[in-house]
Amino acid sequence: RVARLAYWGLFAQQHRGQESSGMAVSDGRAPAALTGMGLVPEVFDEATLRELEAGAPLGAIGHNRYSTAGGSVACNAQPLLENFIGGQVAVAHNGNLINADLLRRRFEEAGHLFHTTSDTEVIIHLLASPAQQRSPDPLAATLRHLQGAFSLVFLFPDRIEACRDPWGWRP
Repeated sequence: RVARLAYWGLFAQQHRGQESSGMAVSDGRAPAALTGMGLVPEVFDEATLRELEAGAPLGAIGHNRYSTAGGSVACNAQPLLENFIGGQVAVAHNGNLINADLLRRRFEEAGHLFHTTSDTEVIIHLLASPAQQRSPDPLAATLRHLQGAFSLVFLFPDRIEACRDPWGWRP
């Protein structure tokens, strides 16, 4: 059961962040996510784990958050799950993007709406942009625009992709 495995992974890593916790699972067709403020056992109880296990999920990603960018508010809990022209994606992020403010401003000036104050949401806007979507590998094209020290994990309906900054500053 991937949700339970992810739960125990989050529990073991709780010391890395105690503001919020979240998990996204995919059954091969569509990701679903659950996030909340607080410690892992406060966000996930037996009923929520059963709900996440429904539909026989094939993969899961999780995140424990501590604020480095954006505030300690529920909308910033990760993984972020969004729909875009390429389908659905959930993303969890650790680190700092030093060009996040610049990218966000460009997107806002172009009329994009943001739902969080986290720099993680900028990554989703980049991934969804027409320039990246026209690329043979939209995720690789997106990552080339990010500056800073970071680790990312993406859950698509049919796969998980993980990456870190080009210098390997983040594990």
